[in-house]
Amino acid sequence: MPLSSLRVFESVGRSGSFVQAALELGISSSAVSHSIRKLEESIDIQLFERTTREVNLTRKGRVLMEHVQRGLDEMQRGFALARTEEPPPLRLHTAPSFGVQWLMPRLPRFVQAHPAIDLRFSASTDYAQFENDDFDLDVVYGEPRSSVHEKVPLAVEHLTPLCSPEIAETLRSPQDLYKHRLIQCDVQMLQWKGWFEANHLMPTHHYALRFDRSTMAIAAAVNGMGVVLESTLLAETELKTGRLVAPLRGLTHDIQYVGHYLVYPKRRTRDAAAHVFIKWLLEELSVTAIP
Repeated sequence: MPLSSLRVFESVGRSGSFVQAALELGISSSAVSHSIRKLEESIDIQLFERTTREVNLTRKGRVLMEHVQRGLDEMQRGFALARTEEPPPLRLHTAPSFGVQWLMPRLPRFVQAHPAIDLRFSASTDYAQFENDDFDLDVVYGEPRSSVHEKVPLAVEHLTPLCSPEIAETLRSPQDLYKHRLIQCDVQMLQWKGWFEANHLMPTHHYALRFDRSTMAIAAAVNGMGVVLESTLLAETELKTGRLVAPLRGLTHDIQYVGHYLVYPKRRTRDAAAHVFIKWLLEELSVTAIP
């Protein structure tokens, strides 16, 4: 298939206009129309539905469009890499609390072990944009939305009440929780209500402290502001240093769930730096000391 025909198809499909595609490619509108017609004839598929005012991709046209754009992006990326003498950066996107609480304390070890990798780090609650070539890997919180990308569950996390050692001295039984301020993270998939029900206890209906980030909820518990229901994976550093303790483990049932996933485009598996980081990440998770 001539590459020029695929470039014309991609431009028309993206802009929805023969005229706009002609301006972008520096050819005439009739040449665009002729190229599209020849492409449809050669593959025996109608790619566009035409009206007097616009052209729209058919269902099969949309399917083809996704793969053609991916192929053109890969070629453009390849030419860019070939023109530079430096290796491409590894662009990592992550959910904020995972990035701050779990990844950042370990990142010095990765940088020390792989000083040649140019790591670019970003954190937000949005999904990474792979199609625009903005990121290579993404660690997301919760089940990723359906896509063509690879997704790898990272770890089974345990939710249990956590608090400062001082508060822990007053928690001898699960019922003692009713006497304390309970800290809640509102964006957490599983919250206090579910934990109480899993332990056959009546949920409380009042939470004096609510946050939209696990990082802030954990910090509030460290500062003695109450008891937080949090993942021992995210609070691993605080648990290891003794700033937080889990006084009710052994007396109650933890809630277990897969909280975070690694997502990346299938084509990124050819990137050596991405391979190195994925291997390192999974190894670090496998040796996590606190379940």
